[in-house]
Amino acid sequence: MADFEPVRVALPPPRVTPIPLVLDSPHSGQHYPADFGFSCNISQLRMAEDTDIDDLYDFTPALGATLVCAEFPRSYLDPNRRVEDMDTSLIDGRWPHPVDPSPKTQSGIGLIWRSLGDTSPIYSRKLSVAEIRQRIIQCHAPYWAAVTSAIEVAHTQHGRVLHINCHSMPAEAGPSSWVKLGTQFADVVLGDRDGSTCSPALTVLLAEAFRHEGLSVAINDPYKGVELVKRFGRPAENRHSIQVELNRKLYMIESTRERTPNYPVLKAMLTRVMGKVADFAKV
Repeated sequence: MADFEPVRVALPPPRVTPIPLVLDSPHSGQHYPADFGFSCNISQLRMAEDTDIDDLYDFTPALGATLVCAEFPRSYLDPNRRVEDMDTSLIDGRWPHPVDPSPKTQSGIGLIWRSLGDTSPIYSRKLSVAEIRQRIIQCHAPYWAAVTSAIEVAHTQHGRVLHINCHSMPAEAGPSSWVKLGTQFADVVLGDRDGSTCSPALTVLLAEAFRHEGLSVAINDPYKGVELVKRFGRPAENRHSIQVELNRKLYMIESTRERTPNYPVLKAMLTRVMGKVADFAKV
């Protein structure tokens, strides 16, 4: 593992009153550990990143929110997966822990990714049991601990918490997608797992706020939210969790990961949208 902290937590500044709002960016990490041992081209590997999502939301602590960001890449280990979501075909030897692979794993993008969005392989080797364990200990465990802590602190202090799981998505469906190849996605996709992870009022608020900015919005189509939203969204306990996917065409050139001139425009839009969410969280 490289000599960097795997998780970054940004808290409200000292003079800002904390509010029950937690955001996390599990897929924007760009520190590639020395022990990764991938065999594909780094430019291909970077296509898996939700590049710059952590930066796009970096203003939220000034609103009183807590922002949790992964510093490691999702292709090294995906913190939006269960530890049981293991692709045993990658392992050199027998994995001695429970295994419960999801359809994501069958597509090559489970806890430890086997392939990229274009279905090309990441490795030309098998991974040892020891190195996979280390990835879980050094990346998955601290990320989940940080998000859990932030949510629990907010809920304890306020009796409620809003959790926004922050992502970006390709402009259109690729070869490994479960959606028809070439399908064009909306500007924003909100995922509340068919209304099960948050109050309908939060989904409506976000949808209307983004549409007010002139952006197209889809709900649960095609992204419903994966493990983090599923685990933390318990609206009956006043724990509301929703996934927000931003179309990468809004702020980057996907092939190079370069920001476009629209980057500051999108960030200004997000500032206004999250301002509305912060006001909603305070009520």
